[in-house]
Amino acid sequence: MLSRMATGEQQRQEEGRRRRARQQELLPAEVLGKHPLQNRWALWFFKNDKSKMWQANLRLITKFSTVEDFWALYNHIQLASKLASGCDYSLFKDGIEPMWEDSQNKRGGRWLITLAKQQRHTELDHFWLETVSAALLRLAWKFWLWCYPCPRAEPQQDCPGLPSSWQLLCLIGEMFDEYSDEVCGAVINIRSKGDKIAVWTREAENQEGVTHIGRRVYKEHLGLSQKVAIGYQAHADTATKSSSLTKTKFVV
Repeated sequence: MLSRMATGEQQRQEEGRRRRARQQELLPAEVLGKHPLQNRWALWFFKNDKSKMWQANLRLITKFSTVEDFWALYNHIQLASKLASGCDYSLFKDGIEPMWEDSQNKRGGRWLITLAKQQRHTELDHFWLETVSAALLRLAWKFWLWCYPCPRAEPQQDCPGLPSSWQLLCLIGEMFDEYSDEVCGAVINIRSKGDKIAVWTREAENQEGVTHIGRRVYKEHLGLSQKVAIGYQAHADTATKSSSLTKTKFVV
C-alpha cells in the first residue's frame, strides 16, 4: 500500500514538472507576441495626505515593458482629469524614482506646461497621453511598420493594416531622436489653481539635448502656438527657491 502511494505521488510530481516545462516553452512565444518598449517603465501615484510625510504619500502602482501593457494600463486607470486636487501621476523609467533626490534626477530638470482651470476637461488628458506616449514609445512604430508595411504617406493619411489606435505610434516614434536617453519620465500634477504637466530630463546643463526635447515634445508634438513660450527649470533651482517662482533656465 505504501509503495503504491509513493508511486502515485511521484507520478503527480512528474506531471507537475512536465506541465511547468510546457508553460515555460510557451512563454517566449507569448513575449514575442508583444512589442517591447526601449525601456521598462513604472507608474507612480501620489495623493496629498498632510498627515503623512511626502514620501509616504507616493505609491508604486505597476511596471510594464511592452506597448500592449501600456495601453492596457492606460485604459484601466482613472483619467488624470478625474483625479482629486493634490494628486499626481508619474511615469518614470524603471529604477528612477519621481523625486528630485534620485541620483538620476538631481542634476536634471523639467520642461513644464501649466494649464488653465478650464483646460482640465478639454485638453488635459490629451496632453498627458501625448506626453507619455512620446516618452515611452520610441521604438514601437518600428515594430508595427515591420509587421504591417505601409507606403510613405502624408501624416494625415492612414497606413493600411494598422489598427486606428496604433496610428498615433507611427506619428510619435523617435520623438526625442538621439536624446531619448536624456528623458527620465513625466509627471502630471492636479492642482486647484491650474494643472501641470512636466517632462523630466537627467542633465540640466545639456542645453542642446534639453532644448531639442522641449521644442519637439511641446512646440511641435503638442501643437502649441509658436507664440506660447514654455520654460525649463533645473531641479536644483526648484529645490532652493526662496519665493513661489522658480528661475527659468531655458525657454522655447
